[in-house]
Parts: sequence; C-alpha cells; structure tokens
Amino acid sequence: MTQTVIALDVGGTGIKCALVGLDGTVQHAERHATGRERGADAVVATILDIADGLAATARAKGLEPVGAGLVVPGVIDEVNGVAVWAANVGFRDVPLKAKLEERLGLPAALGHDVRAGGLAEARLGAGRGHDYVLVIPIGTGIAAANVVHGQVYTGAHGAAGEIGHIVVRPDGPQCQCGQRGCLESIASASAVGRRYSEQAGRPATAEEVAKLAADGDPTAAAVWQETIDALADGLLVGMALFDPAVIVLGGGLAEAGEALLAPLRDGVRARKTFHREPAITRAALGDEAGCQGAALIALDKMNRSTR
Repeated sequence: MTQTVIALDVGGTGIKCALVGLDGTVQHAERHATGRERGADAVVATILDIADGLAATARAKGLEPVGAGLVVPGVIDEVNGVAVWAANVGFRDVPLKAKLEERLGLPAALGHDVRAGGLAEARLGAGRGHDYVLVIPIGTGIAAANVVHGQVYTGAHGAAGEIGHIVVRPDGPQCQCGQRGCLESIASASAVGRRYSEQAGRPATAEEVAKLAADGDPTAAAVWQETIDALADGLLVGMALFDPAVIVLGGGLAEAGEALLAPLRDGVRARKTFHREPAITRAALGDEAGCQGAALIALDKMNRSTR
C-alpha cells in the first residue's frame, strides 16, 4: 500500500485537511468549519473526529496512514505536543499530540501553523533549492518562518518569527499586542482594508485597495504606498537579522502579485546599505502550505525516531 500522512491545519474559522504522500504531494483534501464558538473542548473533538475520518478515507483509497501532523496558531510547545495558548480557538495547555496519537494509534506531531507553512514553502515551494529562506505570510496578521537548511528555527520559547511586531512607526496605530506602530498594525491585509475604509468612508479589502490604487484612486494609492514603505522597513530588519537568500511572501496581501512585489523590491533596494539583497517572491503553495507543512513535521519526527 502507498503510505500517506494525515495532515490538519486548524485556523480560527476553518480546518484544512489532507492526506499527503511521502513526497509532499496532496492525495486528498477536505475543509471543515472550526466552530470555535462552541468552545475549545468541542474544537478538540472536531479535530479528532476529522482525523479519524481521514484515516478511514485513506484506507478506502488503498493508502496506508503512517503518521499525523497537526498545526495550530498561537504559542505551541512542539517538543511536548501542547497547544499552550491559542486565542483564535481558545486552547489553553491542550495536549493535542497525545490526544491525536491515542485516537489514531499513529505517531503524531504538533506544530505552529505559520512555521509549518513556511517549512513547506522552503522545501517544496517558492524557496526550494535555497538554504536560507524567510517566509512571511501577510494576512490578518504578519508572522515569519526562518528556515535554515530545511529546518525552522522556533526560538527558546517557541515564539520566534513575530516580525509583525517589529515597531516600524513609533507614533503609528495601536496594535493588538499593546505597542504602537507595529508592522502588523499598518501592513497586514486587515490593516490595509481598515485604513482605506477609515479614510474613504467605505469598506474595501486589501485586494480591492491594490486594484483601486492601480486605477488611480488617490486615497487607495496613498494607503498602498504607506503599506509598501512599512513593509520595506520591516523586510530590511529581517534582512539584517536573518540574511536570507530569498524572502517568500504569502497570505492575502501577496494576492496582489507584482502590484506588491515590484514596488516592494524597489523600496528595499533604496533602503539597503550593507545588506545583501535577497530575491523577493510570492509563495507558490497557496493555502495548501499549512497541510503540507503539517505532513512534513510528522515525517521529520518519524524519521528522527527511527535513527
């Protein structure tokens, strides 16, 4: 039988699920509602039921499940497999790895959603072939995964990569973290839409703001330029700290494509001094990256245990 890994990427709204082959290819995919309004215990029960269903689907397809990977947002103790704190889904010290292993009877791994997606982009996607990759998804928030020689660096407390909370405008808007002028408060997709709505008096998504700016809307053009400037400042800090060969941008804001990337490259080039300029490119795996990353962390753990 062909071997497969059960992979789940849990978000505040939806759960992306897949069966992923040992070569990283998605063999089957599903989507389910998280139902976070039901509380953390109900979300855990949903995760376990979905994982069970995926195992049954695998066997029906002639695939052999050999492990499971689960990624969630928040503060994750990856060594012990515990979701320490995840505001979006209400987790507090939940031993998800142990629960998944008990339900499935398979080895499991728990990871952070952004870091896992970054791992997949570095190994299988836009960063493939590079040893030093900085992956930055720009969506409701902004985070980063620093991938070196195919491994994500998590930090001493599992909280590395919070590039969205670099202060780029000290007198800027209030951030949810409590600081003012964080990169996330200015350049996240949600912040772009919010700033345009405040100035124009009508709602718009970040994608719509990018299109309006390209069409000559002066308010959209000003908001978009502020976004580019803040991102260029943030990337310059990332370049100084991590010296990546390539920066991969994902998430909703990256859907703007070259409308984002071209001026951002120019902005970084204008700011750099001693820095070596990395390639700046768009993510390749889309919203499958989290599931593929979940599978990779499970496979990595299984490989380590057999050495």
